[in-house]
Amino acid sequence: MNISRRQLFKTASMASAGAVASAFSARGPDGMAREEQLPPLPPAFDKLKPLGDRVKPISKEEFKARIAQAQKRMAEAKPRFDALYITPGTSLEYFARIRWWPSERLLALLLPRQGEAVLICPAFEEARLRQQLLWPIEVRAWQEDESPYALAAKSLAERGIRTGTVGIEETTRFMFFDGLRQAAPGLFYRSATPVTAGCRAQKSSHELELMRLACEATCDVYRAAFASLREGMKQSELADMIVRGYKRMALEGDVFVLFGPAAAFPHGTREDRALREGDAVLMDDGTSIEGYQSDVTRTGVFGKPSADIARAFEIVRRAQDAALAAAVAGHECGSVDDAARKVIVDAGYGPGYKYFPHRIGHGIGMDGHEWPYLVRGNRTILKPGMTFSNEPGIYVPGEFGLRLEDDMVISETGAATLLTPGFAPSLENPVG
Repeated sequence: MNISRRQLFKTASMASAGAVASAFSARGPDGMAREEQLPPLPPAFDKLKPLGDRVKPISKEEFKARIAQAQKRMAEAKPRFDALYITPGTSLEYFARIRWWPSERLLALLLPRQGEAVLICPAFEEARLRQQLLWPIEVRAWQEDESPYALAAKSLAERGIRTGTVGIEETTRFMFFDGLRQAAPGLFYRSATPVTAGCRAQKSSHELELMRLACEATCDVYRAAFASLREGMKQSELADMIVRGYKRMALEGDVFVLFGPAAAFPHGTREDRALREGDAVLMDDGTSIEGYQSDVTRTGVFGKPSADIARAFEIVRRAQDAALAAAVAGHECGSVDDAARKVIVDAGYGPGYKYFPHRIGHGIGMDGHEWPYLVRGNRTILKPGMTFSNEPGIYVPGEFGLRLEDDMVISETGAATLLTPGFAPSLENPVG
């Protein structure tokens, strides 16, 4: 299991402030939710309902098509790949729907350029693995006193792969890579990212549908949260409400919440600030549906906004428009950051990264952050179906921070289109 960005931020940024303790207060000793132990959610959350049959799972045929696409990319790569080596993580789930905790015991998918895949698995876990298989995949099990790497090398050799290139999935632990390298020294190893990221970066219509649903659910929960603000509430209280709101929808979601000057730190501080009149209120993160993520930020205000915050909102919204217009198939990723940053710097919040200290966006899909990235100097060419966050911000230390984040998809022609229901209308109505 990968540690997600949202888990890290929720733990690191808010732990001492009590946000994590607040989240765990919703659980009993067995770790199960104990909604009845908590105060009732405000009435605005009553509208939240499960999505039901609007959610369509990824089919067996779609997974098989992904493997075929990976084999095609392996053949077209220069130099070509002879096999991929994929250990537990998002790519294993993407290609085979296998969700697996990455322990010290090797579990790996070996995908040759031609022919059928094979799974290397601890023998005592074989039955559990087979429960996850959507279609028959050969499983080769190793006992506790045997080398899984020797078994992997033998499996490759039996498929005619004794020399050539094996692509290592980028998140593979070094010990798993090193074990295979020692067991099969005749092979050449390099990053599988051209194949794995190449497949995952351009989303299908079904993947986009799931991402739109996740974005819509996030906005629904945020709408209820903004309607429930009250003076004196802590950041952790609002964050806990939002997590419970997702549960109302039968979803798992997270958020970090920042009030006033705390929002000048893009990913938060250790302070658990109480809400005051005139504070900016920033909510960032999202949920996932069938493994597909949303990542949405909305900044509103409690009471009357200051002139500086109101101006910053308008500038950031213009920067979002500029990024959307620049995100065109055939253009370089870095050009999107350039377009948005120019709006902010020309408005007086510069130079460079001074008040807008992070990139304009990141790829998003089954991981909240994935290839490619919309950052200055990135010459990767945008292609239809690629999905990104669009998240400019202005951060003035000691005063305020303001970020707006929507998710978007590169179109066949023209500007990118939104996956979120729409940009933030105003500080007073940040979700619409």
